[in-house]
Amino acid sequence: MSNLLHWFLSTFFLSGCSDYNTLAVRRACRSKAKARDAFKINNLPYAKGKIFFNPLKAFKFSQKNGFPLVVKPNVGGFSRGAYFPIKNNTQLLKATILVKLFWPISVVEQYLVGKNYRIVITKYGIMSVIERHPPFVIGDGKQNINDLIDAENKIRNSMNLAPVINNIVKNSSIKKYLHQQKISLHYVPKNGDKVYLHNKISLKLGSSVEIINKKVLTKKNIENLTKILNFFNANILGIDLICEKGLNIDFNEQKSIFLELNSRPFLAMHEKPRYGETEDLSFFYEKLNKIQIDDSKNY
Repeated sequence: MSNLLHWFLSTFFLSGCSDYNTLAVRRACRSKAKARDAFKINNLPYAKGKIFFNPLKAFKFSQKNGFPLVVKPNVGGFSRGAYFPIKNNTQLLKATILVKLFWPISVVEQYLVGKNYRIVITKYGIMSVIERHPPFVIGDGKQNINDLIDAENKIRNSMNLAPVINNIVKNSSIKKYLHQQKISLHYVPKNGDKVYLHNKISLKLGSSVEIINKKVLTKKNIENLTKILNFFNANILGIDLICEKGLNIDFNEQKSIFLELNSRPFLAMHEKPRYGETEDLSFFYEKLNKIQIDDSKNY
């Protein structure tokens, strides 16, 4: 049964994700609540949060901590089922109901606007760092958003980024987000204006990733990331965090939030970035592929 569950989740929810950790590590990192406890123990900045089954707990949390908030499944990834930024009770009610479609147990947390990073750290060092961007286009003062999307998708196709980095879609979700900004696909942005097409970082919507030079990480930040890896005795972790300013500043010297841990990080994102120079990760793959995991097919 455990093997069947592993196959099901790997095929339909974690397709393409790495598998370099033991079952014990994967189970320890699976819950967002456990990850938050690890951040707390290691004195790392994290979002205050609450696990809930009954939506009333989420409302009590909002009364105590205020808005904005994010609601997401307690187990999951790729921003599936995540709702943010939640700014009022109406949005919170909707989120606490819809999130149940993805997992019965949910999490409500404080939300921070900033730079969204995925840092892959291994026991052999920092493997790769990416910044993740919601789908966007940059105006040229001539083309409307519809045509700018087509132009961006043409670039992505020429770079052969699919199926990792998908083309930007023009679905109802994108149109709705534009409408909230009182614009549409026919709007012509000014030259150099960046227009976000959604607030959510989702590869299905056409979000993109940018390779960040690992050298920008401060010594203190690397030490803190290593603490988390060693705390779980992991071979590899994908650590998600938001920083107000950037990785060249110590986490505790700026507004930062450690979000969650990924014991099976989706490494393909780091191999096919939309922006930045592609890195040679062969050293890390050679090391990781030599690790023997006896229970890799168990859940």
